Amino acid sequence: MLMIGLPLSKADITRSGIGETSVRITESVREDDVYIINTGCGAVNTALMELCIMIHACKIASAKRITAVIPLFPYSRQDKKDKSRAPITAKLVANMIQKAGCDHVILYAEPSAILYIRTNFNVEDVVIVSPDAGGAKRATSIADRLGVDFALFHKERKKANEVSRMVLVGHVRDKIAILVDDMADTCGTLCLAAQHLAEAGVSKVYAIVTHGILSGNALKTVDESALEKLIVTNTLPQSENQAACKKIEVIDIGVVLGEVIRRSHYGESVSKLFHEVPY
Repeated sequence: MLMIGLPLSKADITRSGIGETSVRITESVREDDVYIINTGCGAVNTALMELCIMIHACKIASAKRITAVIPLFPYSRQDKKDKSRAPITAKLVANMIQKAGCDHVILYAEPSAILYIRTNFNVEDVVIVSPDAGGAKRATSIADRLGVDFALFHKERKKANEVSRMVLVGHVRDKIAILVDDMADTCGTLCLAAQHLAEAGVSKVYAIVTHGILSGNALKTVDESALEKLIVTNTLPQSENQAACKKIEVIDIGVVLGEVIRRSHYGESVSKLFHEVPY
């Protein structure tokens, strides 16, 4: 919380022998504007229960307003009913957080990527690329804010999680291609897209991803790929991944989250950050 000049409040969090989480806020929050920062990583179910219990503890301690700052929302990939009898778990999690007593939720990291691109690249040489059609809206949003072109890949799948063919749509030759995505898990699609971009004549290929899950052989795949760098934010801990793969670079989202919290507290527009990145 050094970004906004405040110390972290103190709380005692313990777990019983059977795994139950106990939370006690060790200072008064009566009539305070409380921001609880958590992210869906590691033992995600434990982290989620800890978040809900902490929200409830602040609620019954008479906090004026409670905002959960969750850069990586738990179960966010289970956000639709994709087959019969399948749950919409992201909706369930949202309902749990609301019922616990949360007034607002902040999910925000994208402006950090915009700031990184402006700082580290000559934007006139950049083209923003989405690795799939589903990310086209994200790619066009970033491209519009930077004032650059965009391209995308259309994926044809033989079966789930197995891409048979990727078709590039857009002009990328002699450009610095920056792939953008929300999550990088096994990195198979990202690295395949990077290979296709290299074959299409780009000068260099980078990837910027909000959440670097990097499971399985992801680090090896990235290391052997055409990517110059895989840039991820620190919504998840990345120190071990950086030590294992020199292509991993981390963006600190603290500046953006601090600005979001400050604007929220003082009643200023948060949506302006979609167009104005704090320097």
